[in-house]
Amino acid sequence: MPPSRKGPAAASVLSVTPECAPLVKTGGLGDVSAALPAALRAIGVDARVLLPGYPSVLAADPAARELAQFITLGAKVRLLESRLPSGVPLLVLDCPPLYVRGGGPYQKENGDDWEDNALRFGVLSRVAAMLGTAQSPIDWRPDVIQCHDWPTALAPVYLRFSPAPRAATLTTIHNIAFQGSFAFAEIDALELPSASRGTDGVEFYGRASFLKGALMYSDAINTVSPTYAREIQTPELGFGLDGVLRMRSRDLYGVLNGIDTALWNPATDPWIPERYDANSLEKKAASKRALKKRFALGGADDIPLAASVGRLAHQKGIDVLVEAIARLAALPLQLVVIGAGDRGLAGQLNAMHARHPGTVGVLIGFDEGLAHLAEAGADMFLMPSRFEPCGMNQMYSQRYGTPPVAHATGGLVDTVKDFNPGEAGSATGFLIHEVTANALVAGVRRAVAAYRDHDQWRKLQRNGMAQDFGWESAAKAYAAIYARITPTS
Repeated sequence: MPPSRKGPAAASVLSVTPECAPLVKTGGLGDVSAALPAALRAIGVDARVLLPGYPSVLAADPAARELAQFITLGAKVRLLESRLPSGVPLLVLDCPPLYVRGGGPYQKENGDDWEDNALRFGVLSRVAAMLGTAQSPIDWRPDVIQCHDWPTALAPVYLRFSPAPRAATLTTIHNIAFQGSFAFAEIDALELPSASRGTDGVEFYGRASFLKGALMYSDAINTVSPTYAREIQTPELGFGLDGVLRMRSRDLYGVLNGIDTALWNPATDPWIPERYDANSLEKKAASKRALKKRFALGGADDIPLAASVGRLAHQKGIDVLVEAIARLAALPLQLVVIGAGDRGLAGQLNAMHARHPGTVGVLIGFDEGLAHLAEAGADMFLMPSRFEPCGMNQMYSQRYGTPPVAHATGGLVDTVKDFNPGEAGSATGFLIHEVTANALVAGVRRAVAAYRDHDQWRKLQRNGMAQDFGWESAAKAYAAIYARITPTS
C-alpha cells in the first residue's frame, strides 16, 4: 500500500540500518530506525528499511518472499521482502555466513567485536548502494539512501563512484564516538574505488574509517539534535572528525529525535500497575511502590526515589554516579540503576548496592517492562552524560512526570528546560553544567528541594508531560532535507 500524501512532495527513501526495534536493538538507534520510517510514511514519504538478516529478523517472518539473489564482495546474498510490525516495508539482507550467529549485531556474546565486521557491514553498505543505482536487482528505486551510523557509512562512498543516475545520500550520525575504524588490510576485500582510499576519502590517521568516508561523500549529513550538530564541530566532542565536519558545515543539520508517544504513555502503559495522566498524578504512587518492592527498597514512600536506565558506560557518566551514591543516599534519597555494559562499572554498582541495601537497587541487564516501571515509579531521573547526541530517556521521563536531572549537553539541553529555584515556570527538569560528583549531588539537591514543595513539583511534572516529543516535526525536517538533496529533474 502506498503511503498517504499529507505533506510535501513525497520522495522515496531507503533507511539503511544495522538495527531496528523490535527485531534487533542495542540502544536508541534501534528505536529511531523503527519510528522514523513510520513517521515519514505518515506524511507521504515512501520510506522503506534495509536490515541485515540476523536470526531474530529471519525468525520474525519465516515466509518472507525472496526478491533477488546475487553475489557481492564474494558473499552470496538474498534480498527478502517483509514488513516491520508498524507496516513499514522491510528489505532483509539474508547472508547466513555474515549475520546468522550468536551474540549481538556488532559483538560476540563475550563482548568482543566480530573479527569480520568490516566485511559484514561493507556488504550491507554495498547492497544499499546497489539499490540506489540502475544496477539494482529489484524494481523499486529510492531517491535517497539514508545511512545510520558507521555500519552503513560506506554506501555514500560506493554511490559517489557509481554511474548516474543514482540516489542522493544522507548520513545520520547517532554517536560520532563510534566510527568504524579498520586497518586497510581489513577493507581490501570491499572493492572500494582507489580514489576513495586517500585522505580525501576513508583514510583517517593511517586507518580506514567508514564514517569519515560517509562524511566526505554524502550529499548531506545530520545529527540527532541541534546542539550536538554544533558540538561535534569542536575538538572536544568531534572525536577527531571536527575538521571534516566544519568543512561540511553547510551540509550539516541537527534534527531532534522524537519518541514513540504511543509506546511511552503512562495513560495506556501495560507495564505499570496503575495508569495515570497529568490530571491523575496521584496514581503514579502505585508505580513507585511497585518499583521499591521489586528492588527491596525500604523506608517511607515520601523519600524521593531516583532512577537511571541505560548503557553502563563512561560516556553516560556512570562512574560519576557511583562516586556520588553515598552522598545521594544521605540526602536521603533512594536510587535504582538498570543497565548493561562496562563490566567494571557493573561491579562498582553492585558493590554500592551491597554497601547500601534497602537504599540502592541495581539490575545488571535490560528489561523493557522494568524500564517502563522505572520511568513511572521514580520521582526523578538521572542522566549525567558527558555527551549525549540526543538521548531518549529524558523525554520518556518527562512524559511520565519524572523530571530529569541531566548534564547540559547535546539533546539533553535541547529537551530539558532548567528549573529556577522557587519558580517552576515552564521548567521541566534540572540541568547541571559539569560532569562531576559534586555537580550531580548539587543538581539532585535542587531537585529534592523542589520535590518537597508539592505544588511546585506538580507544576514541574505537568510541564514535562505537556511537551510534544512526537516524531511528526522530525519527519517533516527530514523530508525537507531529502527535498534539498534530491534532483528535481
